[in-house]
Amino acid sequence: MVALAAVLLSAATFLATRQLLVREVGRQLDSVTSRVRYPDSNSGGPGRGPDTTLLRPGQPVGTFAVIYNGDGSLNDSGRLVESRANNSSSFNVDRLSTSAVDRLRVVKTDGTETTTAVPGLGQYLVSGFEVRDTSGALLQTIVVGLPLEEVNHQLIQLIGLEAVLAALAVAGAIVASRTVVRRSLRPLNRVAATAQQVSQLPLDRGEVALAVRVPPEDADPTSEVGRVGQAFNHMLNNVEDALAARQASETKVRQFVADASHELRNPLAAIRGYAELTRRERDSMSPNAAFAMSRVESEAERMSYLVEDLLLLARLDSGPNLDVAPVDLSEVVINALSDARAAGPDHVWQLDLPPEPVVALGDRYRLHQVVANLLANARTHTPPGTRVRAAVVLDGTNAVVTVTDTGPGIPDEIQSRVFERFTRAEVSRVRTPGAETGRSTGLGLAIVAAVVEAHHGTVTVDSQPGHTEFVVSLPLATPTGPAFGRPSTAGVA
Repeated sequence: MVALAAVLLSAATFLATRQLLVREVGRQLDSVTSRVRYPDSNSGGPGRGPDTTLLRPGQPVGTFAVIYNGDGSLNDSGRLVESRANNSSSFNVDRLSTSAVDRLRVVKTDGTETTTAVPGLGQYLVSGFEVRDTSGALLQTIVVGLPLEEVNHQLIQLIGLEAVLAALAVAGAIVASRTVVRRSLRPLNRVAATAQQVSQLPLDRGEVALAVRVPPEDADPTSEVGRVGQAFNHMLNNVEDALAARQASETKVRQFVADASHELRNPLAAIRGYAELTRRERDSMSPNAAFAMSRVESEAERMSYLVEDLLLLARLDSGPNLDVAPVDLSEVVINALSDARAAGPDHVWQLDLPPEPVVALGDRYRLHQVVANLLANARTHTPPGTRVRAAVVLDGTNAVVTVTDTGPGIPDEIQSRVFERFTRAEVSRVRTPGAETGRSTGLGLAIVAAVVEAHHGTVTVDSQPGHTEFVVSLPLATPTGPAFGRPSTAGVA
């Protein structure tokens, strides 16, 4: 806008200045025309040539006059020029060129002033008039002109000056506007910084303290930015209240699950005990009663496993109590794979370990549970003959445990929530016979995710038909003493 205003003002100034300068030249042309047209007694009569008139004092340098006879032939022509010699100036009259004389024949002779480009001389302001006798017969046609070179030179200087001033005005406007805008946006930038800081807080779970607020000076409702800051603070207050309510509700639910799981352990133990007592007398029972008691015992055992898993998850949610120490992950994987081989002899079990021990920092029994759950998941949800491979590798500052199987894979629609509680994949993963009576409760992978998170690690899954891989990454710990040494183990179990 400043640049546009500068251009418009410069154009208006240029046009006004040009009009003034041309008007001044026009006044001079009127004076010259009157001298040529009406010479006084000291300059001779009308029959004298234009050189006599042009040599009169006060005529501008470059003034020309052309006199045509009544029949159109050239009578005389001349242009006043300045010559310098011996540090003194003198004035001479030069004849005009033929092309200039011919060009000036078309000039109107009604006394109007027009701008004309004269060949070899440049732009001139010219005026023509006729001289007639008392009877009205045309005697002469006279064309007089003054140079516009000085006017054009001044206009060029004006354009240069206007360009410099416009550039300075635009530069000054840029500096001033940037300064004003930056100063005006500082409160908004502080509000944005607060929003950015809040966006980086972990708000998905746990107790969340939103201590970040927009400063009071940026939450003044008298300004637009202040109203934004005030609304943002109100929003943070509402979010904090909602998070506190959510956390209180989650805490109550977790406490209820923990209490209910704890209270259900004793009744379930009693049910299992009474069911086991009937084993001695099942031969004397009817077949239906014996089958019913066996199912009661089996389901009570399954219910006990479910309650134990729920109690473990509730404890992990409320803050895990881990016995953290350096753990040889290779040894943990060896033991878990041995248990899985005994439980699933119809699968092909592979073990791949590095030559040196891989020691992580964690709870040995919980980490054993993680590997055991992953192997049990592969055993339970894949058909007999499936190859299951457990491996331990080093990845920078992390120890990585992978469990891979060649089963049917996990559907894409549930891969993103496979670590959630009670997520099942029976729609595509085959369940082995009798698995419904085992420990499969839909909580195994949820326990894996909770335990790994408690160890500040990560667990991911990548699955497609014929290849499913679970990757557990845990922070390394430096082994102390020879207790962690063991021979390398690799091959097929």
